[in-house]
Formats: sequence, C-alpha cells, structure tokens
Amino acid sequence: MQLTKLVNGQYSSAGRKTINQDFYGLASPTQVQAQLNGYAAAVADGISSSEVSHIASQAAVNSFIHDYYSTSDAWSVETSAKRVITSINAWLFAHSKQSEHKYDPDKGYVCTFAAVIVKGNIAHLFHVGDSRIYLCRHNSIQQLTNDHQQIAAEGVSYLSRALGMQDSVEIDHQQFTLCEGDTLLLSTDGFHNFIDPSVLLTHLNHQTQVNDALAENLVQQAIENGSDDNITVQIIQVQSLSSECTSPVSNLVDSLPLPPPLQPGFHIDGFKVIRQLHYSARSHVYLVNDVETEKPVVLKTPSVDLQDDNGYLERFCLEEWISRRINNVHVLKAPKTERPKNYLYTLSEYVDGQSLQQWLTDNPNPGLETVRDIIEQVARGLQAFHRLEMLHQDIRPENIMIDLNGTVKIIDFGSTMVAGIEELGCEQLTLALPGTALYMAPEYFLGEMGTQRSDLFSLAVLTYYMLSGRYPYETHVAKTRTFAQQRKLNYQSVLDAHRHIPTWVDACLRTALQVDPYKRYDALSEFIHDLRHPNPQFLQQSKAPLIERSPLLFWKWLSALLVLLNFYLLYLLNH
Repeated sequence: MQLTKLVNGQYSSAGRKTINQDFYGLASPTQVQAQLNGYAAAVADGISSSEVSHIASQAAVNSFIHDYYSTSDAWSVETSAKRVITSINAWLFAHSKQSEHKYDPDKGYVCTFAAVIVKGNIAHLFHVGDSRIYLCRHNSIQQLTNDHQQIAAEGVSYLSRALGMQDSVEIDHQQFTLCEGDTLLLSTDGFHNFIDPSVLLTHLNHQTQVNDALAENLVQQAIENGSDDNITVQIIQVQSLSSECTSPVSNLVDSLPLPPPLQPGFHIDGFKVIRQLHYSARSHVYLVNDVETEKPVVLKTPSVDLQDDNGYLERFCLEEWISRRINNVHVLKAPKTERPKNYLYTLSEYVDGQSLQQWLTDNPNPGLETVRDIIEQVARGLQAFHRLEMLHQDIRPENIMIDLNGTVKIIDFGSTMVAGIEELGCEQLTLALPGTALYMAPEYFLGEMGTQRSDLFSLAVLTYYMLSGRYPYETHVAKTRTFAQQRKLNYQSVLDAHRHIPTWVDACLRTALQVDPYKRYDALSEFIHDLRHPNPQFLQQSKAPLIERSPLLFWKWLSALLVLLNFYLLYLLNH
C-alpha cells in the first residue's frame, strides 16, 4: 500500500521577546491512521497582551494533534477537525471565564490557529486568526488563508477572530488537490509580516531538502529583517502521492481466500455451521455456533461467481467494518472475536425473528400505531448511522429485522456510504445506483450524492408502503433522469377508503416525500414527531380532495353523475 509521502521542517523562536507564545505540532500517525485520518500539522500564536496565551497556543496545538486522531474514522476530515477545534475553543473560553480576567478577553486564554491535514491526495486547511498558510507550486507562491483582522483608527489592526475569544468560533475550511512537489508553509505573524512572499519563494527554490535547518534559516532571516515578535515556521513538502486508493479492508481482500462451500457440521475458524439461512447470487448466509462461547452467530460468505470483482469484495468486507463502529440496539452488531480469520467472510449477531417483509405478509394491514412504533425504531437506527456520517441508502422491508421481543434492527450495509471512506476517492467502492429503486430518493437517479434527506425519503416510502401497500409515485421515480421529468411526478395520497388514516399524517408523508430534497424535513426527528403529533400547519390545511383520498370512489361518483346526466338529456330530447 503506497501512501502519500511528506517531508517537513519546523522551527520556532521567541525572537527578541523573552517568552515564546507560539507553538507548533506535527503528528506521527500509524499507517492505518495515516490512511483513514491523514497527516496533521498545526501552529498557534498567543496574543501578546495576555500572560497566559502561551498556555492557550500549546493547549490548542497539542489537543488538536491528539484529539483529531481520537475521532471516529468514519467521519470526514472536515467534521473531525471542526469538532475538535470547536471543543478547544470552548475549553479556552471557559478557562478565561474562570480566571481573574474574565471580563477582559485581551488577557485571557486566546490564540490564533492554523492547521493542515493531508489525506490521500487532498489537503484540508483550517484557520482562525492571522496565522497563515502558503502554497508554493510551480515556481509561484500563494497565500491560501485570509487574516481575520479589522483596521481601527490610524491604521491600527486588531484580531477579529481567534480561539478562546468567544464562546463559539467560526472556522475557515478549504480543500484542494495536491501535486507532487507542492510545499505548504504555516507561519505566525512574526514571520510573514517581515518576509516578502517573493523572497520566501526564492529561499525555498534554492533549497534541495526540506528539514528543520531550512525552517531555522527562514526564522533567522525574519529576525534580521527586524521581526520583533515570536516567530514560527512549519514547512511540509509532498515528495510523492499515493498511487492507488485503498480502503480499510483492502488488505483483507488481497490476503484472504474465499472459504470453501459450507455444509451443516463443517468447522471454520472456530465456528460450527448449523444451517443455511439465505442464498443469493451475491452471498450465502449461514447460522453458525461459536465453539468457544456456544453462542449463535451469522456468518456470511461472498459469492464465488464474484471472486474477481474487487469492488464487490471490498464492499462485502466493509459491512462488518461498519457494523463494528455503530453501537445501537436498532442496528445489526458484529460479535467480538479475537481469533484471526483464515478466509474471507463477515460475522454478525443472530436475530431470532423475521424480516419486515415477512412480517407484512403475516400482517398485511397493520394499524397506524403499530406502523409508528416500527418506523420510530428504524429512525433511531438511522440516526446512529447519521451521527457517524454514514448513509444506509437501502432502507426497505427486506433489510429490516424484527426479533421475538419486537425490537427492530437495520441490517445489510452493502450500500452504506461512509464519509471518511468516500473522501478517499476509491472508485471501486462507488455504486452507480445504491439501494432499491422503489425506495430510492429521486436525487440518486440524477447522479447526485445522497444526504440524510435521502435516507429520510426511503424511510417515508417504507412508512407509506406499510400504511397502504402502495408506493407514493408508483414506479415512476426510477424512470426519471432529469429535473424536468422529476418535476412532473405527482404524489399519490396515502388516504383511501380501506383504512382510517388522519389527513395530517398524509400531509406529513407528503412533506417527507418531496421530490426536491430541500423541501423535505431537515431531520429525521422532525418527521417522526409529525408522524405522531398533528402539526398545526397541516391541521390548518383543507381536507385533501376526493380524487387524492380515494381515486376509485371519485371515478365511481363521476360515472354515476354522467349516467344521470345522459338520462336527463334523453328525457329532454323525447319531450
């Protein structure tokens, strides 16, 4: 596995001051961390008016470097970094409020902050304050960050944004694709205010190697140019970029063979096969017993026919990887086992029950309260996905299990999108159309990326289907490939003459099933709330017309009226 290779140099000096309030840090991640989280570097500059700002800058950098790698590896870089920086800001602000200078932010725990995270071939920049990040590429230099400063009277400038200055902070974020030979430079104002960018570019171009000595030479040049502040420089150069995209399960696909055909009584890696649970062209599912714990477990093997499809095999293995990261009673779990695998397969808990599709066959007309209970449990499982920046993307009756206690669980993560893996750019993991057409959100058919609103749409389709046995747009959504075609789709009311469903429930479903994702609910919680509690806005709306509530009844009445009209016309003609 060839990862991006970086070289770096860094140096910090108090300059002409007695105390150095700057701080810098560079992570040394493991290979797995480098793959999933990238390489992180950061600089911070404490404000000169505060006697404790050096503590702020050191805490900010150390906390960022440490806590960033403690976030979920399913999160995107942006989510992980921003949450860490936000928590650092809250910590600094709280300490300022607990100090003797709680009413004077200029003397509190305040610092500027700039960080770079290189993940794969992408550089992510995060910035608060007037520390800067430069990019040197192809004999040119560019300042990538904007100083958060305001000009006061007589040209005096002051910080308009910094960590610890307020209880909340706005973080600048940008990202771009790297090229081999790119050099990123992070600096505090004691450096970049005293070296012209063109001179800096000349220095960098005349050096054959990036190291700490180069950074120290640049700092000395700033001092010679009259810098009267602390000076910090961090240089990161891209020597080589990753040649191929690898996911966290690529090594399993490359190193493990497919298991042999399994039969009842067969032993594999400490599991005894009891019986086959499911068979399809894509996978085989077996009930097995863990010989050590004597607990039932589900073992899933890939199809032999797809053994040469690396994309399929990686998505197959990714299901267990996903399951191990979600801890929710409404999401299928992967059992813990310390035994190494000798074959390619996945493990999951055994759910003693039936799928929602089987349950609906036995209960074709469930009551509204029963539907609400099932949908609320599915929603809680989906929320667990969304908190980890995952989208299930294949909510349907076959992928919902109900155990003997009535607990609902989401299964089958073969279509799940993980933000942290998605930004690796692995084409082999990309699905053109994830999920099942009847339940998929319209935006997927336009080639757009899914969002949490897409899972909401699928959940609303499932709700609609459980209440009516029909689909809100029949089969027409899957036939659309343009915005114009989708605008012509007509929502069919869930109301009919066979089941008593309040009109406001139909209004709730209509909102969740909007073709335009931005017209749907913003969150699953809003949909679940309105499904149980009448939304005043819906109650104010007039009753849905008969043609929407019961099309068959409408046409029967219309036909009867036409017959009566014909008899009346015949009567007039005869007399």
